[in-house]
Amino acid sequence: MQKLAAMKLFGMVDALKTQELDPTARELSFLERLAMIVDQQWSWRENKALARRLQLAKLRLNACAEDIDYRAARGLDKSVIRALTQESVWVRNHENVFVLGPTGVGKSYIACALAQKACRDGYSALYTRAAALFRELALARADGSLRHLLARMGRIDVLVVDDWAMAPLSESERRDFWEICEDRYQTRSTILTSQLPVSKWHDQIGDPTAADGILDRLVHNAHRVEMRGDSMRRKRGPE
Repeated sequence: MQKLAAMKLFGMVDALKTQELDPTARELSFLERLAMIVDQQWSWRENKALARRLQLAKLRLNACAEDIDYRAARGLDKSVIRALTQESVWVRNHENVFVLGPTGVGKSYIACALAQKACRDGYSALYTRAAALFRELALARADGSLRHLLARMGRIDVLVVDDWAMAPLSESERRDFWEICEDRYQTRSTILTSQLPVSKWHDQIGDPTAADGILDRLVHNAHRVEMRGDSMRRKRGPE
């Protein structure tokens, strides 16, 4: 056990301890006991990797696809969500997801739930609000680390940008977001949440050439989750 721990095979250590305390384990063959030990080590490693992916994802909400509430009148199509969460095929196919609707209907929860499911399926993810993303890009441009930041984002399987298109983009924001879209086009997936319909995004981006380029890389392979209804925050009232 000490040698297993030294090799960081902690799942096997736990499995051995369990078998030592379980009299019925002695009735199993060597290969059966070994298989149980290997299974526990595998599960331990997978759980540790998942915990690390979730930590790095920095999801705003502790959201889970299985906990999505379909009872509220928000226009959520359960079949669409189920299709997206089925082994996160949309991530494997490098497709995008737009979660659209008025404030307070749960767009961020849906986005985080999809990203969390992608993490469970073995993909990396990162959550950021649009304003925070552009601040980080501006700082990186100022200190000379922009290329490094863009390269890091280009390796993330699922990039979640919350509150997209809330305000018109500046020239540098358009240019940086174009770079992000170009790096991720047909190689990675992006989730955008927005209060504005997609038809309004062109005006928010501003420059027609940049808008055409960005939207061309985002829209044609995107799934849309369109929500409606009153704010769920108002329905819950003060906490």
